This record gives sequence, C-alpha cells and structure tokens, in this order.
Amino acid sequence: MALFYTGKGDEGASQIGKTKVPKDSPIVITLGDLDELNSLIGIVRSGLENEELRGKLKHIQEALFVIQARIAWIMFPDHPAKELVKERIEELEREIDAIEKQIQPERGFIVPGEHPVAAQLDYARAVARRVERKIDTLSKLHELPPEILAYMNRLSSYLYALARFEIFKTNTKESKPSYE
Repeated sequence: MALFYTGKGDEGASQIGKTKVPKDSPIVITLGDLDELNSLIGIVRSGLENEELRGKLKHIQEALFVIQARIAWIMFPDHPAKELVKERIEELEREIDAIEKQIQPERGFIVPGEHPVAAQLDYARAVARRVERKIDTLSKLHELPPEILAYMNRLSSYLYALARFEIFKTNTKESKPSYE
C-alpha cells in the first residue's frame, strides 16, 4: 500500500483505523483545522532566527498534537486519552503578561502587514481563533476537557502578543484602520 495515500477516501469518507468517518464530520473538520494551524506555526517557526522563539513555537506545536490526539479520542474511546495539562495554559499566560508588561501595548485594532514575522503571527492568530470556534462547536456535541478551549483562547492571545512584540523589537510603526 502507498504511504502517502490510501485510495479509500475518494467517496467523502476518511478511513481512520478501521472506521470510516465522513469528511464533513465536525471531528474531522476540527482535526483538519488544527493541522492547518500547526502547519502555519511551522511556517512561522521555520523563518525565525531567534532560537528561543523557535523553541516556544515548537512547544506550542507539541501542545496542538496533544489536543488533536484528545479530539481524535472521541472516535476511539477505548484507547487511553491524551490530556492537555493546565500548566500549558499558565505558561502562555505568563508569556503574555511578560510581553504586555514590556511593550505596554495600546488598545485598538491594527492593520497587519508592517513586518513579515508579525504578519505571519497575526495570520496564525486568526487561524487559531477559527480553530477555537470549531472546538467550541465540537464541545457542544462531545464533552471536551475545559483546558482545551482555555488553551486555544490563550494561544490566539499569545500569538497576537508575539506579533506586537516583533513590532516593538524592530521599532516598526503599525497603523490603525481608518474605516474609510
């Protein structure tokens, strides 16, 4: 059998283990969106020179794999569930607080795109928000640990804070929307 394709998903279902799951299943859609976010964070990470930030983003990617495994567990409840530990949320909160204290950001919307890394982080933040909404929808159908939604909420805030920190470090001026 080929490694990169199964040839079994051509009729609107994904083969997951021995189970066929419709591709439009909220579980499959959420897993796909998590995969997209993880890949996007990988793109951001791959372009960074700052090793510390690269490590922090890799740590986030690992947390996203735990979340994906926990959501996939809905389809395989006989297997041990992976759980996201509360410390992951607290780590993000500490990071956000430290950035906010250092840069003292202004309130209000900004127009993304003044700095390449910040723009990528803003895009990742927008995708993280979408994933958060999908997980919220999924949690109404299947009970999920509250740590998952809390982590996703903090993750988007963290990505926003990282983008503003990149702007701060490079002394780049961001503009606010003119609403014209």
